[in-house]
Amino acid sequence: MPTFCRHNRMIQNCPICSREQQIELRPIVSSSAPRSSLPRTSAPRSKATREGGSPARPAAPSRASGGLKVRRLARGADDGYRSRLVPGVKSSEDAQRLAEELAFATARLERLEADPPGLYAEVADGTADAEERFWLAFLIAYLGPLDGADPFRSIEAARTRWASGEPPHLDDVELGPRTAHEPDRGTKTTDAYRAWALRSGSQTAAFAGESAWTPERRFERVFERMALPGFHRDARFDLLVTLGRLGLDDVRAGALQFGGENEVTVAAKRILGIGDPLLLERRALDLAQACGIPLDALDVGLFNWGRGERATLGMGEDADPHPAALESALAALDL
Repeated sequence: MPTFCRHNRMIQNCPICSREQQIELRPIVSSSAPRSSLPRTSAPRSKATREGGSPARPAAPSRASGGLKVRRLARGADDGYRSRLVPGVKSSEDAQRLAEELAFATARLERLEADPPGLYAEVADGTADAEERFWLAFLIAYLGPLDGADPFRSIEAARTRWASGEPPHLDDVELGPRTAHEPDRGTKTTDAYRAWALRSGSQTAAFAGESAWTPERRFERVFERMALPGFHRDARFDLLVTLGRLGLDDVRAGALQFGGENEVTVAAKRILGIGDPLLLERRALDLAQACGIPLDALDVGLFNWGRGERATLGMGEDADPHPAALESALAALDL
């Protein structure tokens, strides 16, 4: 009987599982279809090539044309480390770094609730106008806090009042490491956000949704409805987590909302060793529970782990991992 692996392939055909289980990989067999007997025609040569010059190379696609970002992801050397919680991690160095980033993300969530820094404190201010608080929270998630001593300076310079109807000042704006803004889009995304909110009458109504929704259901439904042009998964997720932690909206993440080509989903696939979104969600929940941390802490933890460099996301230069969460994560990962 054929045996299938966790990647839904026959073990002999899977380059990952065949190596792990020391099974000889089945050789690739070329197609048995007969080759065409027709002579192969070559493409016409350019004038420069006919005259002895070097052929012109096709122009490289610009970032604006495809939006593709290529990043070389660092990976620690395989030192024999294995854990059922993170089957894709083969290096104790990578596992250690994951535990630290999960603990940092936990500390960030705790601080957002207890003592929000900078502009987050304005979003948490229950005496201020709710529409202005929602608008500021959106700008923070969309532009992204900077790393360094003054993480909110560019957001402060770009912000406008919701009541004015004026778009934010995005010319030459400095962007944080988790930004969703692309300069060539101008204000298209912020305009789309305003239109989305006004279709419900206000931002407050748009984020509230149906009164019968649970906090988890509200998170999921608003996340889906807010799939605006240029507002990627990572920014949307962070916005909703922020609104919930700061007490502005009754939302709570019941899933990581994996899918698409974004930093968090790519990191989750590497760490959890699978690509199916449903299985990713299940393994992510198991990891959070084993580490004793909130599920939404995995969002920033996975982002920073995949990035290879910690984005402090408004917490300042002196932000440290949560000591108890770090100890719990290290124990769960057998470190």
